Amino acid sequence: MPLPTVLYVEGPRDRDILEGWARAASVPLARAVREAAVILGGRQLGRAASHLAEAEALRPGLRGLCVLDRDDAAEAPGGTARLEIFMWSRRHIESYLLVPAAIQRALHLPEHDGRASRLLRRYVPDAADEATLRDVDAKRLLGATGPIARGLGRPLALGRIARAMRPDELHGDVTALLARMREGLLAPEVLVTLATGLRR
Repeated sequence: MPLPTVLYVEGPRDRDILEGWARAASVPLARAVREAAVILGGRQLGRAASHLAEAEALRPGLRGLCVLDRDDAAEAPGGTARLEIFMWSRRHIESYLLVPAAIQRALHLPEHDGRASRLLRRYVPDAADEATLRDVDAKRLLGATGPIARGLGRPLALGRIARAMRPDELHGDVTALLARMREGLLAPEVLVTLATGLRR
């Protein structure tokens, strides 16, 4: 049986996206993401390490999985025996939501909606262009004041886009993280809320 794991994420939007992807894989995994996630309030690896040390004092054997945006980092920071680091190969977690069909499904727009299709073709790099997708500023593109939301006349719910994605639309990075989360988060012990001081 896997050891219980705390899932550290940079912000609430990251948790919502991970929960959306997890829901497509399994409802228990989505529930576990919601229960195990601790929001760091940014790329605060030190905060994750100290939270884990406090939590482990109460629950010996506890482990941590910290999910970080790559941003402009050249390589992932080193983890520890108890705190594993998962860093996206693309710039932001939002970069993996740049799937036009999923965006249209999340907004309940028909695939033949020409205006939305043209807008998404204009701003979303081609799925085969991994070099561009790796560095595109997806936070800006998908943000509430970004060009896609402005062009569509409404904000985008990123967790809803994640839920709308089909298994064949998930990038290998996403499926790798889902597999890792399944290992650590579906231990029954992790479903107990860890009230150790950080806002969830």
